[in-house]
Amino acid sequence: MTPIRWLLSLIFIVQMYLAMAIIAVVFAPWALFSRKGARVACKTFCRWVIFSVRVLCGLRSEVRGTPPTGEAVVAAKHQSFLDIMIIFNAVPAAKFIMKRELMYAPFLGQYALRIGCVPVNRGRRGAAITKMKADVQAGAAEPGQLVIYPQGTRVAPGAKLPYKIGTGLLYDQLAQPCYPVATNVGVFWPKRGILRKPGLAVVEFLPPIPPGMPVANFMDRLENDIEAHSNRLMQDAGFKA
Repeated sequence: MTPIRWLLSLIFIVQMYLAMAIIAVVFAPWALFSRKGARVACKTFCRWVIFSVRVLCGLRSEVRGTPPTGEAVVAAKHQSFLDIMIIFNAVPAAKFIMKRELMYAPFLGQYALRIGCVPVNRGRRGAAITKMKADVQAGAAEPGQLVIYPQGTRVAPGAKLPYKIGTGLLYDQLAQPCYPVATNVGVFWPKRGILRKPGLAVVEFLPPIPPGMPVANFMDRLENDIEAHSNRLMQDAGFKA
């Protein structure tokens, strides 16, 4: 790690959060009265992050596969903040299953709720799943792509974490196609730390899993698809477990 690369990474992080505040304030009057305004604000921020990390840190991004345009469940590998930005920018109307604590994050929490994200208390598993299903069903009239992270949190490259049954229950309840998403972004943008490495961060939308599979079979296929393709993408990026 060279000092200049670390310094540019620090500059990127500072300006990213500054941009979040500026965009949130500028779009607030529109976002307050229109969900479309809130969504445009979020997409503007995502595009700025994707652009500025390329300019300052040399980290390019690429979307592979075919993102859904209609109602669907998107079940994604989660490695860093960047995969959220890329997915949100790639689909027309994403709404995320998010941890409840993010509701109270300045700007981020308010806009997330405005675009239809569903907060979940991860500390109470059974109650969280029941509430998540009810909240998702309550928002079913709002079309869009429901994004869920099957492992429930960011997972560093090479780390192992089980896939949680909540994704399968939502897939069964909504009876919509599920798009698995693989990524390698954690190789370049780590779960923790300042350094952002140059390279090509990839988010890959895999062929959809049609509705109607038994939940257990769905979960097996989902994990196999995401893990196999994520491992390949990380290996292509130079990561060695």
